[in-house]
This record gives sequence, C-alpha cells and structure tokens, in this order.
Amino acid sequence: MTTTTVTTAPPEKHAPAAADDERPRTRRRGLAPGRRLPAARLTGPLLLLVLWATASAAGRLDPGAVPAPWTVLETGARLWTDGTLTDDILTSLQRAGSGFAIGLTAGVLLALASGLTRTGEALIDGTVNLNRAIPTLGLIPLFILWLGIGETFKIAIIAIVVYIPIYLNTHAALSGIDHRFVELAEVQGLSKLAFIREIVVPGALPGFFVGLRLGVTGSWLGLVVLEQINATSGLGYLMFQAQNYGQSDVILVGLVVYGVFGLISDSVVRLIERRVLSWRRTLSN
Repeated sequence: MTTTTVTTAPPEKHAPAAADDERPRTRRRGLAPGRRLPAARLTGPLLLLVLWATASAAGRLDPGAVPAPWTVLETGARLWTDGTLTDDILTSLQRAGSGFAIGLTAGVLLALASGLTRTGEALIDGTVNLNRAIPTLGLIPLFILWLGIGETFKIAIIAIVVYIPIYLNTHAALSGIDHRFVELAEVQGLSKLAFIREIVVPGALPGFFVGLRLGVTGSWLGLVVLEQINATSGLGYLMFQAQNYGQSDVILVGLVVYGVFGLISDSVVRLIERRVLSWRRTLSN
C-alpha cells in the first residue's frame, strides 16, 4: 500500500503594518482660504500706487489730468503746512461724525422696534423701505427748504444715508433669529430684558456690523457731495474750489484723504467686529 504525503505550502507572510505606514500618503487639500496674511488689505492699494507711480514715471499719464504721486504728496504737504488741509479735515470729521452718530442711533432703535414687535414692524418697516427707494441726494432741495442752507441739512442727509443700511441689516438679522431660541427662552422663563440681552443681541450682531460698515462708508460718500453745496470749508469744498481753478493735484489730495479715512474707519469696524464676535468660527477667522 502506497502512502502519499501531502505537503502544504507555508502561509504567506504579510508585510508588517509599519510598511504600509511608510507609503506616501496624499494630503487632502483644505477647503478653507488659509491663514490670514498680516496687512493683507493694504496689498491692493499699494499695488495701485505702484502702478500709478510707474505709469507717471514712464510718461504714460498726462500730468495735467493725473499728476504723479509725488506731486500729490508735495501738494498735500503744502496744504497741511499752511493749515488749509487741517481745518478742512476737522470740519469734515465733525460733519461726518455728527451725522453718523444720529444715523446709528436711529437705525438701531428703529430696527429693534420693528424687529421685536408686530406693531412696530407695521408702522416702521414699510416707511423705511419707502425712504430707501427715494434717492437720498434727491432730498437735498427739500431739506434746504426745511432746514436752511447751513450745517443742519448736511448732518440730516448724512444721518439718513447712515441709518438706512444699519436698519435694513439689523432688522434682517432680527427677523432671521431661529424661532426655536424663542421657545427655549420661554421654557427657561427668561424675562423680556433677559431675552433681548441673551438671545436677540447676539443673534443680531452679525447683521448689525454689516450695516455698520455700509453706514460708515455711506457717511463719507454723502459728505463729499454735501460739502460742495454752499459750504465754506471741508474737503468737498476744497475739491470744488480746485475744480474751478483746474488744480487736479488738490482734487486728488482730497480723494486720497477721503479714501484713507474710509479705509481706516472700515478697518476699525472690522476690528471691533472680530473682537465682539470672537465666538464665531467663520472663513474670515
């Protein structure tokens, strides 16, 4: 009788787990915009300044229409030294600040009254949207008849330009608060004041800051027009006088000052927003 010996092949040896870990892995690409670069918002203006200087040095720009940056800088230094630019800046800041303070207060109070009560919404929201549909600068002749040609009508127009975006964005944020938070506050037995402080204000702050940024910009945009109407001082008046004498360098000085103030004020609002809303995790932070 023949015996057959069956031999089995040894089991295959698997590579150790460490070998798998040594294989290169493809890193997944992040979808977020990445870390914030320091002073990144100055890149665009600096690039524009470099292009302006390069074109002026190469003779591509007419000096009579668009003076070189160094010419504008010399003109600005001369106006600052003789005190003309200083007085005009202070006057413009006072007008813009007064109108902005009134518009900010009115926008917030009207948004709270309209966003928290049905009666307030019925009385206020439609009126504000009607006001928004009317060009604000078109109200200038009527306000001159009502308030005179002095400072009062200028401040009133700036206040209207400011309060509309603040009201619209704050009211939209209030209306967008999830109703489940209201139900939670009712279950917890919060008072009206506690409800506004702990639910309404944090929920409306993002929209409020959007309106605040638009209001700050609007105050400067309205100011440049208003200061050319029967004004005897201010940056707009300085630019209007320069137009009559064909001084394009003085006009550019005024525009640069307006732009710098607008950029600074917007950056201040952004900084405050980032501090106040530090609890939010967004693409910007």
